[in-house]
Amino acid sequence: MPALGVDLSPTAVGMARRSGAPVLRRDVFGPLPGVGRWQTVLLADGNVGLGGDPWRVLRRAADLLGRGGRCVAEFDSCATGVEVGWVRLETSATVGPWFRWASVGIDCAATLAAEVGLAVAGVHHIGARVVATLVCA
Repeated sequence: MPALGVDLSPTAVGMARRSGAPVLRRDVFGPLPGVGRWQTVLLADGNVGLGGDPWRVLRRAADLLGRGGRCVAEFDSCATGVEVGWVRLETSATVGPWFRWASVGIDCAATLAAEVGLAVAGVHHIGARVVATLVCA
């Protein structure tokens, strides 16, 4: 299945490229190939909290999706609501810059989705992770 990673962080892009993943170093909110035609948007590792603004992230995911598309988003199984703070990516060789991030609890997935024109089609617990499938409402 074709896939494309998108990240603005040189640290994250470098990590993805070293693992062999196709990735663009771009702002996910800027121009991307195939806007409005994507089958799936995957927001793994809590990326729904990117930039500290899950509403903006989910609105963008909805914009990227084509007819019948879905957004698969990992939410925080321990957090409640939306908690905004600062984080950075670190490896044994690199330390990235600080950036805003939100921990987004699964308890607010339905409300967030509805506020941006999406609906929760399912919630799946995978080990300690919790993932929601969102579709256009």
